[in-house]
Amino acid sequence: MAYKMYDEMMEQPKALRKTFELEASNLDIVSQKVVDVDKIYLVGCGSSISTCYSVRDALRMSTTMNIEVFSGYEFSYNKYLVKGENSIAIFTSQSGETADTLAALRKANDYGIYTVSISNEPDSSMVKEAKTAIVTRGDRETAILGTKTYITQLACLYEILFKRSDYENKDVLLSQLHEMPDLIEDLLISCEEDNKKLAEEFKDEEIFYCLGSGPNFGLSYKLAMTMFMEGAIKHACPLYAAEFRHGLIERVEKDVPIVFLYSDFDSDEITQKAIDFSENQELKIINYKLSDYADVDKLLSPFILVIPLEWFIYYLAHFNNEDPGATRHIGKVRY
Repeated sequence: MAYKMYDEMMEQPKALRKTFELEASNLDIVSQKVVDVDKIYLVGCGSSISTCYSVRDALRMSTTMNIEVFSGYEFSYNKYLVKGENSIAIFTSQSGETADTLAALRKANDYGIYTVSISNEPDSSMVKEAKTAIVTRGDRETAILGTKTYITQLACLYEILFKRSDYENKDVLLSQLHEMPDLIEDLLISCEEDNKKLAEEFKDEEIFYCLGSGPNFGLSYKLAMTMFMEGAIKHACPLYAAEFRHGLIERVEKDVPIVFLYSDFDSDEITQKAIDFSENQELKIINYKLSDYADVDKLLSPFILVIPLEWFIYYLAHFNNEDPGATRHIGKVRY
């Protein structure tokens, strides 16, 4: 069992360290720009938009910053953009060539919006065309889940936006953010076996619901849309945890597992109600709790919880004779 995803997972701490070191000046330039704008747009697709969701919801829970998230084509068709408006748009893409995100960047440039790209490919179109480019230092990634790209993109967004925020605990959060390579290094070792066993237990399931609150919703989106569906080839549906009681509560079945991401946010009061209901109904649940893995600012939860989830997906694919880094259609079929 030697999948490319394994190597790329283990390289995440190194990629984070290199990104913090080599992109420090660019991160600071963009962070200073954020102070002077009226609005911040975050744009991405797939795994990249999940990082946008997480940092947006983390900031909305703790600051007064005005942030909107769009997928690439949604931004391109946004009729509310005003030429010359005082805003900044940050575009995230592993390849720097994602067609819809690139089209959105070009529209922002046409409208005079200050553009920033965060990409893993230094020679990509997005890096060349943005006013400021940040290159995540994950080297070339081939496994579809882009583990290094996800963790470095998320770190860049947190560094840029929290540094100039009015969050009262931002100094501690940023300090812990820079300690993340060491924490992730430890987690990659400590949580593999438990999640291997969990994956074997759930290997025959065909659909999963993924629920999270606050910044964990972004991770639940990534878990469902890319990790389960692209990596493990399983059906999955992401939901805000509070939406459990609208629709899903009527559809839950004992044979359909629910994955909860729990970090004791104020909003996780509702997450806990969903967990309690599921336990009372004897449903299949998997509960990933931040407190089981690290003692950090809760807003950093996605950085921590993604590591055990990566192991779970890695082995879930393996036990179903799938390569967690391969694709069936992405990059192979014209779309």
